Amino acid sequence: MLSCSKTTWGLPYFSTKKILKKLLFLIGSILALNCDQKVDYEMVTEDSRLPKAVQIARDSTQLSTEERKQFLIQGLDELNRSKTDSTYLDNLSRVSLISLRLKDSVLFKKTNAMVHAAALKAENYKVLGESQWDIAAYHRNKGALDSAYFYYRRALKYFEGMPVDDVSQSLKARMLYSMGQMQEDFKDFLGAESNITRAIRIYDDLNDYRRLHSSYNMLGVISNGKKQYDKALEYYNTARVYIDKVDNQKSRWLNQNNIAHIVLRKKDYSEALELYERLLNDPELISEYPRVYGKALISSTYAKFKMGEQGEILNQGYQEALKVYKEIDDLDDIARAHHFIAELLTAQNRPAEAVAEAKIALELAKETHKNERQLEVLRLLTELDAKNAVAYSNDYYALSEQIKEEERTKRDKFARIRLETDQVIEQNTVLTRQKQIWIGVVVGLTLLGIAIFMIISQRIRNNKLKFEQSQQESNQEIYNLMLGQQGKFEEGKKLEQKRISEELHDGILGEMLGIRLVLGGLNERTDEQSQGQRAELIEKLRGVEEEIRTISHELSHASYQKIHNFIVSVEDMIRNIEASSGIACSFTYDDHLDWDDLQGDIKINAYRIVQESLQNCVKHAQCENALVDFDCDKQKLTLTISDDGVGFDTGKGKKGIGLRNIVSRVKKINGTLQIESKKNKGTTVTVSLPVVYQNIDGESTGQELMEA
Repeated sequence: MLSCSKTTWGLPYFSTKKILKKLLFLIGSILALNCDQKVDYEMVTEDSRLPKAVQIARDSTQLSTEERKQFLIQGLDELNRSKTDSTYLDNLSRVSLISLRLKDSVLFKKTNAMVHAAALKAENYKVLGESQWDIAAYHRNKGALDSAYFYYRRALKYFEGMPVDDVSQSLKARMLYSMGQMQEDFKDFLGAESNITRAIRIYDDLNDYRRLHSSYNMLGVISNGKKQYDKALEYYNTARVYIDKVDNQKSRWLNQNNIAHIVLRKKDYSEALELYERLLNDPELISEYPRVYGKALISSTYAKFKMGEQGEILNQGYQEALKVYKEIDDLDDIARAHHFIAELLTAQNRPAEAVAEAKIALELAKETHKNERQLEVLRLLTELDAKNAVAYSNDYYALSEQIKEEERTKRDKFARIRLETDQVIEQNTVLTRQKQIWIGVVVGLTLLGIAIFMIISQRIRNNKLKFEQSQQESNQEIYNLMLGQQGKFEEGKKLEQKRISEELHDGILGEMLGIRLVLGGLNERTDEQSQGQRAELIEKLRGVEEEIRTISHELSHASYQKIHNFIVSVEDMIRNIEASSGIACSFTYDDHLDWDDLQGDIKINAYRIVQESLQNCVKHAQCENALVDFDCDKQKLTLTISDDGVGFDTGKGKKGIGLRNIVSRVKKINGTLQIESKKNKGTTVTVSLPVVYQNIDGESTGQELMEA
């Protein structure tokens, strides 16, 4: 017989109606447990840590959702009777997750609150993070993406409190990835790219190829949103490398479709058509992945339309894709199909039918909240429906302004969430401590002295922290001075080496050459003894000449020798700044380029420009994230350093010494500098430098010489 710890059988305070309800529930539970034909216990995964009822609720697909919920409630009662069990907290967290999957909002909120309170008391950061992760998933399923982002960030903070191991690192990376997804949805591309890049760094250390594929795919989506199509292709091709390692056919199809989509966005319709047809020729695609099949079919048809075809075959392609979308109930792509059909009908000079199709697309876009689709269809209707063109134009303008305002509001909200999350966690910690103090006061006045001692200790700790912070700032200044001094020392050393090289080559070597020529003239004397002596002296001078030439070449090479491990040096500098400042720094570059072949002056000045820019971020920007990007083509090297800090008015005020140093370095190597910044909108520093390589002798050479 089932036991229910939360009931009070036998007490006179219950009404007959309440007792009958409890009896009915008890009988129903007994019948459910004893009904073998309903529950296939062999399908239930055995787990000695979980109550049997919870396992049934989790694994038994033969029961209805309501029956599984009843088993879950029964399992929760069993757990609550064994709170002292060491597995209680983990099992309670599982019950919370199962209730979320069963879409029981009431039970989920109740159990999640229990999990959070128990984990907070036990200082179990893993379970605390998982509880916030579950709430984030709940809000994400409800479409409240800003709330989901808030709880993902709280989960990240708790996971950062765990000991550093593979599990905690993986959990942190998954939160960063989810936060990046939320930010991409609201076009906070800089923040999204920063979080995804941080996740990739962790997944790379863990060799998690499946999530590396997902992360690079997400970077491709972000670059597509920024209309950086070449970069999007680069990320999608990197994602394909990791797909081959995990051998997932669905991911491979999706990746092929993404690459073709970018080529289509670049308006290279013939190549896009070739890629789509190659994808459509796979016989398993339509049955295994109909959604991608429909996307590839409609996109290939659209590419044909853009290449000039207007025949009935295009309409057939659209209708077939529309049929696939309706079977899988994909309203977004159904709207896309009607939009493309409207464009085709317009080209076929059938305006009335085109307007009808466009209106269907507009209604579906509104229903699915696809703002970009609404704008495209409104623009088309403005051209097609002259009678209502003004109304459509007004709707287009109003929606465009609304989208901009919403995106701006969401980006601001994400920034506030980052700040508020830290404050909430800190406040929760303070409240927990206060509660403990008040309980201690109730126990006795003796604990008052302990409370005073704790306050004094806290003040001493705060003063110590302030002192350590001041010492850290002093160490940072010393470090900067050492780096500057080291740079000057290296520069002086190179100048001195070059000077000695020139002195040897132009001074001593010239004198030796003159002596050899004089002696060569004296060889015209005919006596054999004189000729032999002079020939011997000339040979010795030639040896000296060769020795001096060798020394000269070695010194000249040393003055222009390249900095080894240039990228590693930049990464070390960025990570040191990230560790000392608390700013999340990300660094991207083309890893197919041999950066060490660049001329020494370019590498040194590029290193210093990045260093000075990041120091400005630390000292003045008050930013959360900073992004460093190296982009190099045949003609120029482009350095981009951007942050999401407070910014400044570039047209006002005097330039600080750091900015003047950057300007000086850029001018020294014939580069160009561009600074974009607005108050509270962050700052972007873009430096373009001419690409100059050095050959095997240490001499500079242009790209043309290398190609020759």
